[in-house]
Amino acid sequence: MLLLFETAAGFALFKVNKEDKLEKSDDLYKDFETLDSAKKFVKLKAFSKFDNTTEALAAATALVESKLSKGLKKFLKKHAVGDTLAVLDAKLGGLIKEKLEINCVHNSSIQELARGVRAQLGGLIAELGTADLTPMSLGLSHSLSRYKLKFSPEKVDTMIVQAIGLLDDLDKELNTYAMRVREWYGWHFPEMTKIVGDNIAYAKAIKAMGTRDKAAGVDFSGVLEQEVEDALKAAAQISMGTEISQEDLDNILALCDQVIELSEYRGQLFDYLKSRMAAVAPNLTVLVGELVGARLIAHAGSLINLAKQPASTVQILGAEKALFRALKTKHETPKYGLIYHASLIGQSQPKHKGKISRVLAAKCALAIRVDALGDTTDAAVGTEARAKVEARLRQLEGRSLASDAGNARGKAQPSPYSAAKQAAGGSGLAAGAAKAYNADADVVEPVKEKKEKKEKKEKKKEKELAVANGAAADGEEKKKKKKRKADAEEEPAAAADGEKKKKKKKDA
Repeated sequence: MLLLFETAAGFALFKVNKEDKLEKSDDLYKDFETLDSAKKFVKLKAFSKFDNTTEALAAATALVESKLSKGLKKFLKKHAVGDTLAVLDAKLGGLIKEKLEINCVHNSSIQELARGVRAQLGGLIAELGTADLTPMSLGLSHSLSRYKLKFSPEKVDTMIVQAIGLLDDLDKELNTYAMRVREWYGWHFPEMTKIVGDNIAYAKAIKAMGTRDKAAGVDFSGVLEQEVEDALKAAAQISMGTEISQEDLDNILALCDQVIELSEYRGQLFDYLKSRMAAVAPNLTVLVGELVGARLIAHAGSLINLAKQPASTVQILGAEKALFRALKTKHETPKYGLIYHASLIGQSQPKHKGKISRVLAAKCALAIRVDALGDTTDAAVGTEARAKVEARLRQLEGRSLASDAGNARGKAQPSPYSAAKQAAGGSGLAAGAAKAYNADADVVEPVKEKKEKKEKKEKKKEKELAVANGAAADGEEKKKKKKRKADAEEEPAAAADGEKKKKKKKDA
């Protein structure tokens, strides 16, 4: 029996001297504890060395995919025909048996045998030493990994993670420096803060004029708009700010230089980030933009990690704190995280933001997987997905296209008027003939019936009036009776009071 063993340096065929011991695979490792015992068990019959790394990569790739390479085919034809061949891959063994008609064996004992040979490989193959085999294995493993992952330096997402982190830091520093410039120079020219809103324009205007008394003679055309420039010059003449020394102004101008330089570098960094995102994740960029896409990748750690997340996780990525707080307090969970800043969600009404974020997250999950694992570099999937999200947005806002809306169910739609069709008799009338009024079709109500109806109505009204009058009369009689009763009750009481008064007078 021969054992086929593949190494980073080449293919090896070992003659198995003790085939009967293969049945007792539990004790097989003992025969390979030392090099001498290993040489007694197996002996090298043939070795085919690879000429270069490319050939080694091609052979390794074929073995990974269970294919029979040309080099291995020639090697086996030359040295293994007529013998039983022990292989480590059952699928490869079936292929060898089919193409070369060599009987192949694959079982757990062969796996244990290969493990023992691998432990003493440097000593069993005289042409190779352990020192040579280690760098060969390392180089081949790197090459094979690149091939399997289709590695490209254009697809490095680490640069995106670092770039978006630096961009956020720059924004914070730039905002801090700009606020400091406004506060510092505001002591000298406080009115300028309200007139010039943009921080970069504010710093450039200070660089151009220095102190406020020079504003009238400075041309701000490259920095400010004409209306803002006029307002600034007018305010400089009546400013209530304090005077500053030249040393103070020099320090303020140095800080302005820092603000301008940081803003220019931020612009360069943003351009770099856009180009990286277009290369690494074009479909995600089309859906949510460069900044939101980069923040999603940075939050997940890498594009591959982000591709492993379901759409529900992509939707709330960045809102983990709010999510766990909601779960703990049993309140409503957040509807969106970092994805909220995408332009498509910004366009939607507040009541539709949750639905659009869910749709957008589902499309983003697909786009991310295409970017991470797909071979194409175009953004076709992202463009198509964006169109679907926009269509859903129009549908929610009641602005769907007529072709999407269709006809109302159960109602026949009137056909549009056509003058040519009317002239050709398309409406069922003779050409040029006007539709005449048919007086016979009118229904005239007989006079007798009208009179009878009138009489009935009048009688009905009279009855209603009589009933009403009778009810009113009854009500008045009841009131009178109540009044009489009350008067009758009051008279004896009044008489009794009069007698009491008389008795009191007599007694007095």
